[in-house]
Amino acid sequence: MKPRGTMMIEHRLIEKMLDIVKKELAVIEKTKSVNPVFIDTVVDFIKIYADRTHHGKEEDILFRELEKKKMNAGDKKMMRDLVEEHITARKVVGELVEANRRYAGGDLSGLKIISEKLKFLIDFYPVHIRKEDMEFFPRTEKYFSSDELEAMLDEFWEFDRKMIHEKYNRLYDSLIKNYS
Repeated sequence: MKPRGTMMIEHRLIEKMLDIVKKELAVIEKTKSVNPVFIDTVVDFIKIYADRTHHGKEEDILFRELEKKKMNAGDKKMMRDLVEEHITARKVVGELVEANRRYAGGDLSGLKIISEKLKFLIDFYPVHIRKEDMEFFPRTEKYFSSDELEAMLDEFWEFDRKMIHEKYNRLYDSLIKNYS
């Protein structure tokens, strides 16, 4: 398997999760109510899986290695655009967290914002994923030798192996603040 295979497998899970989000959004719009726990679950999935794990491999490994290569202007621009899209998704997720916090606290104006942010994510990710799968990954793979691709794939596996430890160390760090 090549590194892009790993990335594309992760894309398929993100797409499946977005299908569930789309179904829940229909329920939200019909009932005019939100299950804050569902939103927390979606946020956790996006923050940990889509952003930290998936985008983390892209930004911390793939893009880092591409920066060392003499890329053509179009590929460099697409990489910068992808990073900007990651930043936009992080911002929207932060706004979703805040709207959910407000809604769970009784502020019903959060409902509209939650719907808007979920719609954004449902529309955003398929376009972003298609750009990576169909354009960026195939176009930039040419910059690497077979050995470099194999080393990158090994680094992806190591990155994934450490993720669960990182998540729960952060959880502990956030909880211990309440007891210090």
